[in-house]
Amino acid sequence: MDKDDTVSDMPADTVAVTGWGRTAPTAAQLIRPRSYQEAAAAVRECGTRGGIPRGLGRAYGDAAQNAGGAVLDMTALDRVHAIDVTEGTVLCDAGVSLHRLMELLLPLGWFVPVTPGTRYVTVGGAIGADIHGKNHHVSGSFARHVRSFELLTADGLVRTVAQGTPLFDATAGGMGLTGVILTAAVRLQPVETSLMSVDTERAADLDDLMARLTATDHRYRYSVAWIDLLARGAATGRAVLTRGDHAPLDALPARARRAPLAFRTPRLPAAPAVFPEGLLSRRTVGLFNELWFRKAPRARTGELQRMSTFFHPLDGVPHWNRVYGRGGFVQYQFVVGHGQEETLRRIVRRISERRCPSFLAVLKRFGEADPGWLSFPVPGWTLALDLPAGLPGLAGFLDELDDEVAAAGGRVYLAKDSRLRPELLTTMYPRLADFRALRADLDPRGVFTSDLSRRLAL
Repeated sequence: MDKDDTVSDMPADTVAVTGWGRTAPTAAQLIRPRSYQEAAAAVRECGTRGGIPRGLGRAYGDAAQNAGGAVLDMTALDRVHAIDVTEGTVLCDAGVSLHRLMELLLPLGWFVPVTPGTRYVTVGGAIGADIHGKNHHVSGSFARHVRSFELLTADGLVRTVAQGTPLFDATAGGMGLTGVILTAAVRLQPVETSLMSVDTERAADLDDLMARLTATDHRYRYSVAWIDLLARGAATGRAVLTRGDHAPLDALPARARRAPLAFRTPRLPAAPAVFPEGLLSRRTVGLFNELWFRKAPRARTGELQRMSTFFHPLDGVPHWNRVYGRGGFVQYQFVVGHGQEETLRRIVRRISERRCPSFLAVLKRFGEADPGWLSFPVPGWTLALDLPAGLPGLAGFLDELDDEVAAAGGRVYLAKDSRLRPELLTTMYPRLADFRALRADLDPRGVFTSDLSRRLAL
């Protein structure tokens, strides 16, 4: 390592940093390392407020913020080192986005093993948040497909961390608090085409939806339900259920077989920088939800869709998070286990009765728990919803939902959290003590820290 590498050599600015929800921005020195050596120098020279790695900023809350300290923008470290098309693995820098991997891998007949609702997530962020997708009931979360990664720790060492070790399990879902991921080796999913074969159906209410998911989810690799949280009465929890798998080559029409692995990602105009306040009211969202439910087919099978349409519809609208106005929005996601369906019903009823204007609300089933100590998924039901941050009484209402989730043995997702009370964390994450002990041993000076870690005493 060149001893002349210092933070002063790197692009850096003091800026206001926020999550995708655009709430509670805090000022930090944003440092942009261009090499592993510069990343090590940035870690070495972090001041008393420490530093936190950051990817493309898609954590909704304050996980990649660090008030008064340093934030390491890792997106310049974005090399793909090797693709093994025989074994189906890729070795790449942590700053590579899933979008870039899709561009490179799909023409070779491979796809990323797990993708969330956006492809603009870095590999390092995917491991740090241990992201999940529509296929968790089949494939688990992202870290389950990572063979190993290189981790720059607080002592300046670069460690090769293998799957199944304590440091791996602390880092997967550890929100960047064990160190800076530099590279990762990831196993891939083979595909014959870049299209999806999709089945769509309506569910009349929440019980109908859960029954359909329970009875038939095992038939599909990918499964998700959009749920209308403004519907009330007999229609409470009505939903549009969308499930599918990668389309085989013989399912494509002759014209599409000429370029079966083409990756097309249409883009619409960006949302305006200043969006009218109050646009997402109960009335407008209620109208949207009604139209969205009515336009969905009662039952349709085998529809061919682009991957971007099936996995990432919102990525087609740059800066869609602006639609919530200057106040931003809160994404609330929780999971409760099988056997806790009444808790889920009660929470959905409460949200519906309160008339919370959420048009981005999805319900999924999780499969087996992942090994990460702070990984979010456990077997059961997960509901995610977006709410304008300025809703009157929202903080108190979500605190009440937290209590219900914790009492049912569930948890909230730290990658989306911006307001959880720290006293609930131990109940929600039983391996928290192990995580804290490993961090104390690995990073006794608290070099890696964030607004999230201070708020929750991680």
